[in-house]
Amino acid sequence: MLFPERLHQFTKEHADAVAALVCGLFLLCGWFALHLGFLGWALLLLPIAYVIGGYESAREGLTTLIKEKELDVDLLMIVAALGAAGLGLWRREYYLIIDGAILILIFAISGALEGYAMRRTERSIRSLMSLTQDTARVVRRGNQEVIPIKQLQVGDEIIVKPGELIPTDAVIVEGYSTLNQAAITGESLPVEKTVGDEVFAGTLNGYGALKLKLHQPPESSLIQRVIRLVQQAQTETPPSQQFIERFERGYARVIVIAGVLLLILPPFLWNWDWETAIYRALTFLVVASPCALMAAIMPTLLSGIANGARQGILFKNGAQLEMIGKVRAIAFDKTGTLTTGLLEVCEVIPTSDYTKADVLKAAASVESRSEHPLGLAIVKASKNLDWKAATEVQAFPGQGIVGIIDNQEVIAGKDDFVKKYVADLPKNLIEIATNLELQGKTVVWIAEKRWGEGEVRRWGERFHPTIPLPEHQVLGIIAIADTVRSQAAETISRLKKLGIEQIVMLTGDNQQTAESVARELGVDRVYAELLPEDKLHVIRRLQQEYKTVAMVGDGINDAPALAQASVGIAMGAAGSDVALETADIVLMADRLEKIEVAIRLGKRTQEIVKQNITIALGFIILLLIGNFLGEINLPIGVVGHEGSTVLVTLSGLRLLKN
Repeated sequence: MLFPERLHQFTKEHADAVAALVCGLFLLCGWFALHLGFLGWALLLLPIAYVIGGYESAREGLTTLIKEKELDVDLLMIVAALGAAGLGLWRREYYLIIDGAILILIFAISGALEGYAMRRTERSIRSLMSLTQDTARVVRRGNQEVIPIKQLQVGDEIIVKPGELIPTDAVIVEGYSTLNQAAITGESLPVEKTVGDEVFAGTLNGYGALKLKLHQPPESSLIQRVIRLVQQAQTETPPSQQFIERFERGYARVIVIAGVLLLILPPFLWNWDWETAIYRALTFLVVASPCALMAAIMPTLLSGIANGARQGILFKNGAQLEMIGKVRAIAFDKTGTLTTGLLEVCEVIPTSDYTKADVLKAAASVESRSEHPLGLAIVKASKNLDWKAATEVQAFPGQGIVGIIDNQEVIAGKDDFVKKYVADLPKNLIEIATNLELQGKTVVWIAEKRWGEGEVRRWGERFHPTIPLPEHQVLGIIAIADTVRSQAAETISRLKKLGIEQIVMLTGDNQQTAESVARELGVDRVYAELLPEDKLHVIRRLQQEYKTVAMVGDGINDAPALAQASVGIAMGAAGSDVALETADIVLMADRLEKIEVAIRLGKRTQEIVKQNITIALGFIILLLIGNFLGEINLPIGVVGHEGSTVLVTLSGLRLLKN
């Protein structure tokens, strides 16, 4: 029973795609039956294809006509298809029934693609919802109770244990911890939080238990606002789509009015007989149907999508393939997009009495007992060195860490923390550390405390064990940073040469770090210390200035901006599920240089679409003139109509070539 249930569920969720598939199968069978001489079977199978494939378009077209008093292309296609079928039965030219069925099949496929886009929107919202907790541990009358989030009230106090997600936005009233806010703000480092600081729903608590107090209702939390922003941005109809919809309805009205006039006026103006007028009017509906116009676009877009897929660029819909070629400004998220999102040791500066290896080994010995991301980066950088883990390690959250190695105390941490052990920090290192921090790098100071004469630590062999040394000694400093992607600078340079007018960087990191990365990469404009909704507002301002704006990101915090942008581009390998679902384009291997490839492919697509539209309109105009002058009959009209469709389809397939 499991397989039938799954099949039923799949059919229910993808009814539009199943309808298009079944329509195509009945059309194919009807075509074979007709060409093999089984007319009865053909006349049975082809109407079924009409009903299955055309039901949704007919329903939407009639709904629009009845409720909005508007004609659209859906209804026009059904009328043209039925007209072709009627002509085929009337004049026993049965291939016209197949022509109408093909027209319906094209529209069924279009409806299936639209349904897929709607389901993708729903999936992105569900992915966001997975970040929210269903329950919270609330403190009431001295006891802890687990209650649903929706029952929380302003003023409630809740407990969050180490390793748990924060259930809703609140303020810390007791405790200290570090929180991983990458999902919300995109910051590459966990943020230290203590009493009085605000925490956000969906962020991950570190090592410390926290007592929080709600200062706003759960439905007003940041993650809930992100969900609403994604919903709003994805459901808003862009101006280009509005123009297309207006054009379709206008085109339908013109064709219907022209068809009616062609039916009524010629018998009075040119003495046509009514049979000829009806024949010409129906022929007009067939040759004027926009099959060639549709074929001018969809095969081209599908070929471009296939081309992109071979190169690791996933276009989720054809409209964005066209749109990417029109982009004038690109906004990049910093962490995980322009940078790798991974902390690495980038510089080690020892004092004159030590080597870089000495500094790294001492730091790794104590940091190996820590789970802090800075410590993990130091341990990773020291993997090829010979060191042993410290004992009696004590961590001071937000400050540093201390441990014992061979009867000697090693200290690693911020400068203020190390000053508690070393009275005077070397002036040259202070200056170097200041410059490194201005570059957006985190500096860790390494020092040791010697416990007695002759107890000299033997990282090197330069010190004689009988020479007394000061109790405190600075070994050096280690600079750690989220490293810039190797191809980022070159990609930005090439994008500017391609004609992109503005390169913007958006980040939740501090202004100093952001500006440092921007200078290194050649970014034109920087917006720092942004929350998800701030990124959305920046994208909207850029759209007012540049109209067509792309957003490149990888995190949940980028989802609203990705949805709002004219084109949302997600990093496929490192990107969050929400970013991948929300974006229009996914770079499957996180290769930034593929953005240039996508833009070039988009521009090429625009060129071919314009060429195809010109060809399609040219054929339609010639066929309409010929029909009006009586120079073509229905078979010739169908040949011209279908011939132009085939021609523009083959033209669109050119994009299959790299």
